[in-house]
Amino acid sequence: MPAITADTLTLARVRAAGPQETERPVRSITTGPRGYEGEGFPVVRAFAGVDAAALDPFVHMDQMGEVDYEPGEPRGTDWHPHRGFETVTYMIDGKFAHQDSHGGGGLITDGATQWMTAGSGILHIETPPAELVESGGVFHGIQLWVNLPKKDKFAAPRYQAIEGEDAALLASQDGGALLRIIAGEIDGHRGPAATHTPITLAHSTIQRGAQLNIPWRRDFNALVYVLSGSGAVGPVGHPIHHGQLAVLGPGDRITVSADQTHPSSPGMEVLLLGGRPIREPVFHYGPFVMNSRAELVQAVEDYQAGKFGHIPPNALMPHRAGGTL
Repeated sequence: MPAITADTLTLARVRAAGPQETERPVRSITTGPRGYEGEGFPVVRAFAGVDAAALDPFVHMDQMGEVDYEPGEPRGTDWHPHRGFETVTYMIDGKFAHQDSHGGGGLITDGATQWMTAGSGILHIETPPAELVESGGVFHGIQLWVNLPKKDKFAAPRYQAIEGEDAALLASQDGGALLRIIAGEIDGHRGPAATHTPITLAHSTIQRGAQLNIPWRRDFNALVYVLSGSGAVGPVGHPIHHGQLAVLGPGDRITVSADQTHPSSPGMEVLLLGGRPIREPVFHYGPFVMNSRAELVQAVEDYQAGKFGHIPPNALMPHRAGGTL
């Protein structure tokens, strides 16, 4: 259950489509394979099998969980480097602790987002706090990588802590869907995140049988990822369900509807994202996203030379039930 909820009847509603606006058609629907990340937490590789040009300016996205851990089971990552892009961690349920080599950090929980600009280089860790490891519990979130254009690849590292209540809230026209805007703008409502690359990122809860129809910038691409539930996407209602990503074509609006055929279904949770394509060469190797192979080699050499900063004294470390590592 997402931490940030609201009575949609009291919120501003998305305006209806204008006579000149067109619906974005579905170009493809893919199913993300399941795997493991970091020290062993389960993920769905949301972008697997999708052409990179259709994703630009995004590079990578994992759905972390949804999983209900037993005591001692929660896992995260150890300290690791990044350069050349931004990492976005959005926690829907559960807790994740963050710390980095440039002084950023905090607890990501209750619908919060940490937006880290790796830029010229940074070291960081994301791990469940000790109390969650000891107790177990629900863990569900998203990690998204947003590319930086060449002019910003070496921007100074930056950390933004965005609390769940900071998101802009909006209701669908039928009142059956809640929209949480984290970054960018939808229908005149703007999310709190500051981004180098122009993007929009939003999370919607769509009740059973309800429809979300929203305006979307024509110069942005458009992606719809289903976090849970099932329904339909696009003007002709292509079926889509948990773990699937829809890539949409050009147009002015996005439509997603939740199934109404299963009385036990609680509806859908969907992530809507898009941005202005950067259209520059992308060379991606592990935690580095650069514009050339030579820049990747330089990134590895700079990391090995300690140019990304240092793990701070008394640093956060991965925790195991009954002790630390």
